[in-house]
Amino acid sequence: MVGTVEKNHGSVNSNGSLHNSIGAEEKLDELRRLLGKTDGDLLKIVGVGAGAWGSVFAALLQDAYGHFRDKVQIRIWRRPGRSVDRSTAEHLFEVINSREDVLRRLIRRCAYLKYVEARLGDRTLYADEILRDGFCLNMIDTPFCPLKVVTNLQEAVWDADIVVNGLPSTETREVFEEISRYWKERITVPIIISLAKGIEAALDPVPRIITPTQMIKCATGVPIENILYLGGPNIASEIYNKEYANARICGSEKWSKPLAKFLRQPYFIVWDNSDLVTHEVMGGLKNVYAIGAGMVAALTNESATSKSVYFAHCTSEMIFITHLLTEQPEKLAGPLLADTYVTLLKGRNAWYGQMLAKGELSPDMGDSIKGKGMIQGVSAIGAFYELLSQPSLSVLHPEDNTPVAPAELCPILKTLYRILIRRECPSQAILQALQDETMNDPRERIELAQSHAFYRPSLLGQP
Repeated sequence: MVGTVEKNHGSVNSNGSLHNSIGAEEKLDELRRLLGKTDGDLLKIVGVGAGAWGSVFAALLQDAYGHFRDKVQIRIWRRPGRSVDRSTAEHLFEVINSREDVLRRLIRRCAYLKYVEARLGDRTLYADEILRDGFCLNMIDTPFCPLKVVTNLQEAVWDADIVVNGLPSTETREVFEEISRYWKERITVPIIISLAKGIEAALDPVPRIITPTQMIKCATGVPIENILYLGGPNIASEIYNKEYANARICGSEKWSKPLAKFLRQPYFIVWDNSDLVTHEVMGGLKNVYAIGAGMVAALTNESATSKSVYFAHCTSEMIFITHLLTEQPEKLAGPLLADTYVTLLKGRNAWYGQMLAKGELSPDMGDSIKGKGMIQGVSAIGAFYELLSQPSLSVLHPEDNTPVAPAELCPILKTLYRILIRRECPSQAILQALQDETMNDPRERIELAQSHAFYRPSLLGQP
């Protein structure tokens, strides 16, 4: 259990690491002052959605600040009723018994017996129940600290000061429309940090992209300066295990700077950035191309040469697309490039591509996979391709100088659409696209985007 802490001393958090409580308390007090909190008035933080990254993010906050019980309340919401099947319960039992610290904690909390019963098939566990004990259904192998779980959405969010969107982009709009009903009589405006990586496309009355922060703004009426996006090279389990990581919180400086300071840990460095558009769009794009990366890895027996060829082409398409969406996009470099790299290397979307290429999964099985959660790249492929195939967005082809839809200059995106959305060709088509002799040098695609006035303000609903 998370213990109490005495002032002027370090404290040991629930996963056994020592942290400096003085520094943490100062950061917490600074954020409380900015939010107008007085003594006895809790800073209320709630995570909405309990996938792998959403759960780990809440656990990071709980580990860092949860022991200041008189100053902050950290909770997470997830839907009730999701049962844990027998095979997962058996695996969970193995994980518990392989970790002495976890085993002792559950015994101390009188919670161990229910996992014994679930392993024997004598009891059904539920996802919200195991989350309270520090287990995420999409990340069974990485136990974390116990979390305060709320299954009633109204109770979770109605007076929250900071709401962390850990939902898939495909669920963000629906849930935040429900949340908006509970905020009708709010006096203060909450801060929302979105972790979602995905987009929607709207084609009428004009083609435009809709990002999760835009969905939240539209659903709730919260001003965009209070809505931020956090992204980075983040594999959830590795971050909780304190692998060194970087991230950026993007949006208005009013909140990005203090939140970057609040979220920063010795092993999790968070920088602030004002370019919300590029980072959020790249967050969706990297999942698209990670699926293809997984396919290429599996089809070429992990050929480093083939994967590097794919990397060159896919990053050039990502750069090309961002130049359509923002007037001065941040360059694909530093943490932005690292986020792309790690997702292509080890994210769930890359895993999904590998399983498709190996024949262990098929597109007909859908994009919600047991033990992994939502594969965000699938819906993003459909959204980006359908958006960029609109004739009204045509650009000049670099060779014959004729108008073409932008999607025609993105052969990897086009091929992934044919494989996963149209389902008219097998995974091997991704290699055929790379080996096509008519493929242009990826440098030419980048130069084309950078040398022409490609920016289409309408794509983001701008006048």
